[in-house]
Amino acid sequence: MMKKENAPLAIVTGAGTGLGRAMTVELAIRGIPVAAISRNPADLQRTVDLAVGAMVVPFRVDVSETRAVLDTFAAIRQQMGDPTILINNAAVHPHRDFLASQPGEFMECVSINLGGAVNCTHAALQSMIRTGEGRIVNIGSFADIAPQPMAGAYSVSKGALRIFSRTLVADLGDRFPGIVVSTWMPGILATRMGLVTGLDPAIAARWGVELALSNDAGLNGAVFEQNVQLPEARSLKRRILEKLLRRGPPLRRLGLEA
Repeated sequence: MMKKENAPLAIVTGAGTGLGRAMTVELAIRGIPVAAISRNPADLQRTVDLAVGAMVVPFRVDVSETRAVLDTFAAIRQQMGDPTILINNAAVHPHRDFLASQPGEFMECVSINLGGAVNCTHAALQSMIRTGEGRIVNIGSFADIAPQPMAGAYSVSKGALRIFSRTLVADLGDRFPGIVVSTWMPGILATRMGLVTGLDPAIAARWGVELALSNDAGLNGAVFEQNVQLPEARSLKRRILEKLLRRGPPLRRLGLEA
């Protein structure tokens, strides 16, 4: 079943579990068709079973494999239409001390968390550039600012993903202002990769989906932590002036507080 022309179609990577599943379900609740991507077919089917309100089609693929991603996106276009929203969520979080692991293991994490986003973004942009419109949300983390022990590969990959968002804005912003890129850091969640005391991913998903459904050009390059937009880096002179004038940059909030 093809979507109507100009109707939204979301692609969510890492849709089999955790935040990816929650965002897929939230999109479906809002009536948005979703191409759900994961490596695990059983997890994907569980996501499809939980999603109601819209068409959710599972696609089994390892996002770190460039050729497989290209083939999958071609299948999505053929079966569902051109994607208008890409949520790069797929990630792994191996807990390994750097000295106790091999370089290949380190780079395997980077190839999924960063390489997967690069592969999927490049594939999605083929049609977004043609239409001149699109929404890309990269799921980031503060792990690169305060790396935890045994999380080196994850921290490096997530830090690089935030830089990747900025490079997309730099490369595309002037030529394709209708393609809006943002980074969203959902915080610590109650998922396999998070903590049992973390935030319910269903709550976080409402914020992330709200962000993904807003293609306001003012969000290009924006970074959000949970439901609050973070201010961009500013010079000391500018920050002092803002304090004196009691006026800072306008920042957005998503939905309601947790």
